[in-house]
Formats: sequence, structure tokens, C-alpha cells
Amino acid sequence: MFARYISARKAVAQFFAFTALIWLAACDVTLAPDANVGQSIDTSDPVPVALLVPRGSGTGSDDFLAQNLENAARLAIADLEGAKIELRVYSTAGDPATAASAAATAVNDGAKIILGPLYSEAANAVGVAVAGRNVNVLSFSNTTSIAGGNVFVLGSTFENTANRLVQYGTRNGINRYLVAYGDNPSGQVGSQAIASAVQNNGGQVVGMESYPLSQQGIFTSTRRIVGSVRSSGAQAVFTTAGAAADLPLIATALPDAGMNTDTTKIVGLTRWDTVPQLHALPGIQGGLFAMPDQSTAALFANRYAATYGEQPHPLAGLAYDGIAAIGALVAAGNTEALTKSALTSPQGFRGTSGVFRLLPNGLNQRALAVATITENQVVILEQAPRSFGGAGF
Repeated sequence: MFARYISARKAVAQFFAFTALIWLAACDVTLAPDANVGQSIDTSDPVPVALLVPRGSGTGSDDFLAQNLENAARLAIADLEGAKIELRVYSTAGDPATAASAAATAVNDGAKIILGPLYSEAANAVGVAVAGRNVNVLSFSNTTSIAGGNVFVLGSTFENTANRLVQYGTRNGINRYLVAYGDNPSGQVGSQAIASAVQNNGGQVVGMESYPLSQQGIFTSTRRIVGSVRSSGAQAVFTTAGAAADLPLIATALPDAGMNTDTTKIVGLTRWDTVPQLHALPGIQGGLFAMPDQSTAALFANRYAATYGEQPHPLAGLAYDGIAAIGALVAAGNTEALTKSALTSPQGFRGTSGVFRLLPNGLNQRALAVATITENQVVILEQAPRSFGGAGF
């Protein structure tokens, strides 16, 4: 039994060694004209990496997530081949000022790169705090407004999801989109990401319709939305609705208001696979959404559970990804492995939910599958790509 466990562990570790992928045309990514920020390293010594976690905020969920992030980072270090990482963990209390102070302390302690923090305001404060120290920050945030300069976001972004779905739609004859979004900050940011993805891929935004985030507000708005669908000739309604929030109402109210979902698909910016109760709703049958490679995600979850005795927090994989990307670059023996030009190499890395790469503007691209709901079941229409180039990016 023990021998089989060691063999399985080695196989998973090799899969998550995050060696560089096949080099593709450099035209996929154009480097920004700003400075090549980043510390030089001595590849013969362990590389000091600071991990900033939200421990100490007084909120139990923050402490739980902090431990999961640290666990995942240490798991990644154990799986590295050809690179040595010295992990130093600092608590931010989920507070921007505390995070900035912790980052400054970490750099004073010798950190060559910072992994984390989670919350966008804290990540922005950290980036500012160490900008003059020539240190890059791989934050766990998915807030795109903080990205750029020395700050990268590792979290899954609306832009990446919207782009994946619109590209798939374009290849399958969907070009006219009506955007339906919740009237809150997340909905507004998501709607702009959708609109940009449609325009950047040669499609047409034929309407932008908001709705209040209340049951009555949604039901009142849907007749207006359906009227706009009919008058504009929209082929799809691309919605920001969340699976555990407004999506059940939207997916029910639009068909009830007379929208034919056979001819006008509902496309979702959020994942639909995480809430099985949704799958019986008639409005999302045949609709489109995106999701990570579940086979890869399961490998990480099983590896984490075997080591720590419980399933990882959904965000824990970001810490693993960050360490693994750093480790892959350090293992190549390049003293400039932690500079911006190295971090944004277009071949990218293998991550806990598929391949990903960091972009010069601080954003990321992550591989996603395109899925639908058919007969109350999740069906993959197009698998997540396993490398960069071609369909899916």
C-alpha cells in the first residue's frame, strides 16, 4: 500500500512539476514598454519567497483560507524538481496598511518576490509599498484594476472567461449579444468585461440591460430585457448572474417573459456546474458557460486531501500555482527568473486547474472548457486547451 502511495505521489508531483510548455510564437504576447521589474537571484541558493496571507483579521474564514494558502504553497514546494524555495509567511489581517507593512518587512528580510495577498486593496497597497524595491507581486486577487507595473493577479478574471466564451460563440455563429447585468459593482465590472470581449472578437453588443438585485426587481426588468432581445435581434443574452445568487431568477424569468432560449442562448459569466440544483432550470438548458479542466483540478484536490486530510479551499490552488510558476522559472537556472520578462514568458505554466500564463499588463490567461447543460447534466462542448495557441485562447 505504501509503495503504491509513493508511486502515485511521484506521478502527481511530476504532473505538477510545472515545467515550461512548448514554446510558441512570441507574437501571442507583446511585452509592455515599462521597466523589466524584478530581483536577480542566485540559483545555487534557496530563493526567499514571501507569502502574504489574511491571517489575524479576526474572521475565522480568513484564518481558514490563510492556512489553506500556506498548505498549498508548501505542497507545491515539496513537488518542485530542480528548484529550492525558502517560504516565509507573513500575516496581513486582511488590511491594506498591515499588508503594506508586512511586504516591506518581507523585502527587508530578503524576499525576492511576493506571493499574495488576497484582497484587492491589500494587494494594491503591497504593490505600491515595494514598487521602489524592484520586487514583483503575484497577488491572489482577480481585480483587474490593480494589475500592472509590479503587480500581477493570479485569480480567474471576468475578462478571461468572457473572452473564452465569445471566441467559442464566434466560431459557432453567435455574433450579436445583449448584456444583462446586475446593478452592483460586480455586475457592472462584469458587463464591461463582456462588452470588451465581444468588441475585441469582432462581435456586436446590441444592448446593455441592467436589473436590480432583488426578486421583484428582476421580474420587473425581464420584460424590458426580452423586448430588447426581440428588437435587437440578439442571438445570445450574456449575463453576469451568479449561480448562487441571481441566476436562478434570471434563468426562470427570461423564458417566462417569452424569450425563446432555443434561438437566443443564455451565456453565463459565472460557473453553473457548482450548483447542481440549477441544472433543472429550463432557461439554462443549451446555454453556455466556462469552467476549468476538472481532471487537473481533481488531481490537486486529491493530492491536498491526501496530505492534509481535508479538501482544499477553492482558492488554495492559487498559492500552489504561484509557487509552481516561480519554481519552474528558478529550475531553469536563470538568474533573472523573477523579472517581469521571465514571469510573462508566453509558454506559461501548468496550474492546478489547467495551463495559465501571466501577461505584461498584470492580468492572466487561464485555460477553460466550454460547457452546456443538457437534460439537467453538465456536458463539455470544448475541452480546455492543454497549451497556448489555437482554439481556446
